[in-house]
Amino acid sequence: MVSSKHQRGFTLLELIVAMTILALLTTVGIVGYRNQTRVAREAVLKEDLFQLNHALEQHRADRGKYPGSIGRLRELGYLRDIPVDPMTGSRETWTVENEQPDPDNPDAEVGIFRIRSGSTDIGTNQMPYNEWSY
Repeated sequence: MVSSKHQRGFTLLELIVAMTILALLTTVGIVGYRNQTRVAREAVLKEDLFQLNHALEQHRADRGKYPGSIGRLRELGYLRDIPVDPMTGSRETWTVENEQPDPDNPDAEVGIFRIRSGSTDIGTNQMPYNEWSY
């Protein structure tokens, strides 16, 4: 029979050290995960900006002018659907830049010549997302 004096177990110090190591590893994992999701959202933003602005140029090449709204790109089949801005999580936050009015025809409708993200957060390249253009 084994007496209680010879039973083995973990000391309080060993448990605290083990918990501290687990906490550090968890912290490193969470930081890495957040960074990777941010990088992935930025990659989606770059692709969305490229596709949106490419659709604007295709509309201009086909019809001789830029569209008056983003929705018009979808209506005419240049886009399957308006993408969600990955930085804001909404389809409604895209910001548009209109072309300059024609001085010879000031009443003509001005079209959208560039689309940007609506987010003012700073990207990993140290530029605000609403200044990105691809």
